[in-house]
Parts: sequence; structure tokens; C-alpha cells
Amino acid sequence: MRTLMLTLIAMLALGCTPHSTDSTEVGVRTAKIAFIGEKGVQKQIYAPGSTYFFPPVINDWHVYDTALQNLEMTREVNKGSRSGDDSIRFKTVDGNDISVNVTVAWRIDPTQVFYVLQFVGDDIESVEEKLVRPVSRTVIRDVLNELASEQYYDADSRFRKGTEAETRLNHYLNAEGVIIDQVLLGEHAFNPRYEQVIRDKKVAEQDASRLQSETEAASEQVKRDLEEQKGYVNQAIEQAMGQAKRKQLEADAAFYEAQRKAEAITTEAKAEAEGLKARARALAGSGGAAQVKLKLAAAMRGKPIVFLPASSGMDVRNTDVNQLLERYGVQAAGRRSE
Repeated sequence: MRTLMLTLIAMLALGCTPHSTDSTEVGVRTAKIAFIGEKGVQKQIYAPGSTYFFPPVINDWHVYDTALQNLEMTREVNKGSRSGDDSIRFKTVDGNDISVNVTVAWRIDPTQVFYVLQFVGDDIESVEEKLVRPVSRTVIRDVLNELASEQYYDADSRFRKGTEAETRLNHYLNAEGVIIDQVLLGEHAFNPRYEQVIRDKKVAEQDASRLQSETEAASEQVKRDLEEQKGYVNQAIEQAMGQAKRKQLEADAAFYEAQRKAEAITTEAKAEAEGLKARARALAGSGGAAQVKLKLAAAMRGKPIVFLPASSGMDVRNTDVNQLLERYGVQAAGRRSE
């Protein structure tokens, strides 16, 4: 019996075939018959870029590419991992239907390839179809269902939801030997009727914003005009105040001049009055009568003197002296002519 076993081992050793891994691949060996150790999927990891020799028939060999894989679920017919509309459809919290293109960047954990082979799939394509794709669509849809329609227009909100979806997927898939590097949310499409409502709303908001800007501009123009008018008013007030001050100065100067003239006249009148007083005092003295006589004599010099008879009983108060003088003057002239 022992000889037979040794013979079989020798035969198998002589019949070993090569098994290689590429630069981004790791290998997993499955022992169908175990002469040494346990049969089944082996937990030993066969590193990238190497060649290994195993006996055929009693061993199976699987390789997994651990490079980054892109699961593209798009709306466009000739793009993505599947033909036709493969976008993720979800309903917002306010009841609108949205479809979105999604790219999930994922890779196999090289330390867990034996688990992947045993419980998930025997190649990259089967891992994507059986695990990554269904879990990704479910988790991403659940995350996006938490958004309102308006929020989806906000790039920051979409980015946060993409990051949240990445975190949730890693929570579920890391234990299955899959690592999610990124969830990218691409182009989206609303229900056509809702898209029209959104467009109309955006147009209304733009019009409102434009009207607000125009209103603010008009308000600023009114303020500028008001300030300009205030400037004109202040300038007019300053000019009026200047003219009033100038008039006041002119009036003060005229008043001062009139006051000076009045004072001069008053002084002159006082001097004249004092002179008259002095003359009156002089006339009231002993020489006053003589001075009056001298003045009268000087005034009468060269003038004809007519003597009127006072014995005729004539009342001089009731007599027209001028007529009387004229008559006597004529008579006197006649006598001189005879």
C-alpha cells in the first residue's frame, strides 16, 4: 500500500503543470484530493507576477484581478456595463422619480480571495454580477431616497450622498472580500413633467432675482439722486446764508454810516443851538435893543418911507395896507410930476 502511494505521488510530481499570475492577479488553489493537509479551497495566497506548479486533476486553479474595477450603470444604450437603460431609479422624499447614472469603483481584497472563491464567485464577472451589482443598486437607491427633489440640484448634497453610499457599501461588502473605493453620481433625469416645473421655477427665480437686482439698482439710483439734490439744496442754503450775511453786513454798514451822520447832524444842531442860545443871551442884554435898531436901520436903508395919517380914525388892523400904500404911492408920484 505504501509503495502504491509513493508511486502515485511520484507520478503526480512528474506531471505537474505551471499556473501563473499576472502583475495585478492573485491565485487560489483548490485541492480536490489531499494527500497532505486538507482538501478544498486553500487559504494560501499566490502572489501576483509568479508561476506555480501543481499536479493536474487533483487541483483546481483560479485567479482574480485585484486591480480597480468600474461598475457603470448608465442610461445611455451603448455605454456602461450593460446595454440599454441601466441607470438607478429612485423616488425622492417629496414623491418625484429620478434616474441617475452611477459608477461604482471597486476591487477584490487580495487577502480574502479564498473567501470570495468559496462563497461569492469564481471570477471577477461573477463577483460583480452576484454581489457588487445588486448590493450597490440597493444601497445607493436607499441613500438617494433620503433626498428631496430640490436637494438633488445641489452638487454638495449629491457629493455627500455619494460618500455616504460608499461608506454603507464598504460596511456590507468588506466582509465579503470586496472593497469599494468610490461611488460617483453622474447625469440625472427627472420625470419630464417635473423637469418642466423645475425649469419654470428656475426661470421664475431668475426673473425674481433680476427684478430684485433692478429694484436695488433703482433704489441706489434714487439714493444717489437724493444725495445729489441734497447737495444742491445745501449749496443753495449756503449761498442764501452767504447773501443774507452779506446783506446783514451791508445793512450794518449803512446803519453805522447813518448813525455817524445822525450823530454829526446832532452835534451840528447842538452847536447851532448853543450859538443861538448865546445870541439870545446877548440880545437879552443892554446892547440887544441897540443891535435891533441897527438891524432895522440897515434893513430900511434906501427904502421909501410913507407916513400915514393916524388922525383919520382908520383901524390899521382892518385896512389893506398894500392897497393903501399903492394909492398913496400913486398920489405922491402925481404931485411930484406937477
